[in-house]
Amino acid sequence: MEQILIYILNGLYFTSFVFLTSLGLNIILGVMGILNLAHGALYAIGAFVAAWLIGSLLAGASLFLILAGGLVIAIGIAGACGLLMEISFIRPMYNRTLEYQLLITFGTMLAIEGLLQMIFGGQAYYASSPFVSMGSIEIFGSVYPIYFVFVMLVSFGAGIGVWALLSKTKLGIMLRAISMDREMATAMGIRIRWLNTMAFALGAGLAGLAGALIIPTTPATLGIGMDPLIRAFIVVVIGGLGSLRGALLGSFIVGETRSFGVAYFPEIELPLLFIVAVVILVVKPEGLFGNK
Repeated sequence: MEQILIYILNGLYFTSFVFLTSLGLNIILGVMGILNLAHGALYAIGAFVAAWLIGSLLAGASLFLILAGGLVIAIGIAGACGLLMEISFIRPMYNRTLEYQLLITFGTMLAIEGLLQMIFGGQAYYASSPFVSMGSIEIFGSVYPIYFVFVMLVSFGAGIGVWALLSKTKLGIMLRAISMDREMATAMGIRIRWLNTMAFALGAGLAGLAGALIIPTTPATLGIGMDPLIRAFIVVVIGGLGSLRGALLGSFIVGETRSFGVAYFPEIELPLLFIVAVVILVVKPEGLFGNK
């Protein structure tokens, strides 16, 4: 029984990364209508920046400075890259068909991967010092890393922050208005171009945060963003477009499936997620909490 509870906790740990990544993707897709295949590359930017900072520039610093500096700078750089991407590549695609969006975002993903290889080289970057420094605690008779709990708390805090932004602020109300009816929002005088840029930067920053958080347990390598991108799209399909509750529940399903799947049936863990997504699409095409 204790082992099952540890698997559940591990599932919540995996849920944290999937939630942050899918939340950013959901914001971009829900507000802007852009299917961003480069979202995984923004995750990779956060991972590489955090790995370089923690492993090199901030090596030997206090744990607080390593975490605060690494996470904040990774979020800032990923968000800035998202802002530049929206202004230079995405903005001309708003009135184009889906095929153009897929091509431009896929090309942007390849370009970012090439830049990461040119800047950081082909080797893996390791930065495990926060994981080691935090140590572990005993839960249900088993040793459990404190860093895993830290990741869950950061993810929960980010989710609360995004919920507050979208629900309690003027900016969030305008973003939700755009996602519901862009033409009406334009007629009401809402500056859609500026809000599109902010939404894309916010989504990119969340992807960068997820990438930065994974680094103390996983090395930064080229292609690190592909698996999170796939799982984030599965979450959007399961939870529904534009729904924070859907992103949370979908991430929980994906995270727990991964945890128990790795333990009991690792060969079919990812195909099982696709099966779950297909079943939900058949039963409820708009997702569990999506709008019809």
